[in-house]
Amino acid sequence: MEREANEKKSIVRAVDRSLDILLCFLQHKELNLTEIAHLVSLHKSTVFRLVQTLENKGFLIKTMDTEKYRLGYKILELSANIVGKNDPAILFLPEMQSLRDRIGETISLYIKDGYERLRIQSVESQLPIRRVAPVGARMPLSVGASSKVLVAYSDSGEKQQILQYLKENEQIDLEQFEKQLSKVKNQGYATSFEEREQGTSAVSVPIFSHSGKILAALTVSGPINRLTYRRIKEIIPILGESQKRLNRLIHL
Repeated sequence: MEREANEKKSIVRAVDRSLDILLCFLQHKELNLTEIAHLVSLHKSTVFRLVQTLENKGFLIKTMDTEKYRLGYKILELSANIVGKNDPAILFLPEMQSLRDRIGETISLYIKDGYERLRIQSVESQLPIRRVAPVGARMPLSVGASSKVLVAYSDSGEKQQILQYLKENEQIDLEQFEKQLSKVKNQGYATSFEEREQGTSAVSVPIFSHSGKILAALTVSGPINRLTYRRIKEIIPILGESQKRLNRLIHL
């Protein structure tokens, strides 16, 4: 029995380490064995065995020219099965593209995932200088227009849990942050100016689910010299129109 328990622990540990390796590719397109070993804090020989297994199963691909690894096509096959007709990332895309064409700036869709926000869809500006917004990027809930929307409209219990987490783990003026959240609820949108990224500003509005809970944050972002306070004021009514259409769409 003891041997069986140890074998199960070993299998679980291998799975955990394999997932850690895959998660490295959230921030990196290609990595070699040494880089992966450093990121997951494992011996290179251990990483080699795990990477070989992931490669054999199609989750990683080794590039012949650089000897580096990248995500394999099996990831795409799996992701295809999570996309459904009611998936906001797909359902909202035409409206996001239309909004981008009207405003000219990058449009992003964020959801709350634990104590972070996750970008699940983006339509980038076609202007030469633009806000680059990769899908899958994670950011803290402590800064940014999207974060303020997602936290402000959370249920009271969940909101308190988030605030407690931010108080314990982030360098944040909690009193000031709560004042900002109250302002967001009062005006129906949030703005940010160089809060998370220098030279960038944003404006965000909430999208609600069937039950009336916060589903996502629809956000316009761009260079601060173009997306000025005055320009944001001009954009808010246009963003509000898209917000209404998406709220109606999710209720169909």
